[in-house]
Amino acid sequence: MKPWLVVLALLAVGPSGRLAAQTDARLIEALRLAQNGQVDSGRSVIRRLLSALPPSDSVYPQALLAGAKIAPDAATVATNLNRIVLEYGSSPWADDALLLLTQLYFAQRDAAQTIQAAERLRQNYPDSPLRYGADFPAARAYFELKNEARGCELIQESLAGANAAGEVEFTNQVNFYASRCAGVVTAPPPPPAADSTAPAAPKSYTVQVLAVKSAVQVDEMLTRLKVMGFDARVVRDTSGFFKVRVGRYNTREEAQQTQQRLRTRLGGQAFVVEEP
Repeated sequence: MKPWLVVLALLAVGPSGRLAAQTDARLIEALRLAQNGQVDSGRSVIRRLLSALPPSDSVYPQALLAGAKIAPDAATVATNLNRIVLEYGSSPWADDALLLLTQLYFAQRDAAQTIQAAERLRQNYPDSPLRYGADFPAARAYFELKNEARGCELIQESLAGANAAGEVEFTNQVNFYASRCAGVVTAPPPPPAADSTAPAAPKSYTVQVLAVKSAVQVDEMLTRLKVMGFDARVVRDTSGFFKVRVGRYNTREEAQQTQQRLRTRLGGQAFVVEEP
């Protein structure tokens, strides 16, 4: 299989027609070119668009998603999708990106990352129509990790979503795994929140400079940043990456100012992320 078909192949084994369609005419044309065999031309269109657009443009995350769909390798797919999730979590493309990440990590046989992406989609976008598509690979990942109870919970939810959407082929795939859940005791649903009208916790923004598994690289970067006068810290995620981040800001605009300073003084591709 050609590398650029990696995401399209993933979509073929999941629910059909549920991802948000591209709306920008330039991106539609880029994907059309790729589908007609002119992959390099399609990628070129997207590269030029990403270079011309400011990251604050509403089309930017959509362009990242289109770029992921025709990327030359899985690493580039993951980079684009993670940027959407981290930098554009409030955009209409974030749940699309998490669904594709769930499918990508499952195809790579990375059970922990599959579960992390799916659970993030469930937590951050509880009303997303894409949840049931991510529940299925996550359930299979839980089965691989011998967590039958949680796997069966997600199988049941995926089956309900697929039935409601009229996804016959996908329903048949999920049903095959549902048969193993007979007699498995699953956890009861959580009770409703005591005060559903309580305001959401305020978001904050920070700038990510580095994500590596090497403690030596982290120490070197922290030293450089502190010498430059930046307030740097380290966050470690469940996959074992050390993420070096700078500052905490109340608005994206404040974080973007620091982002520009970092890119000017440090180089690299520092980017803004949301934090709870």
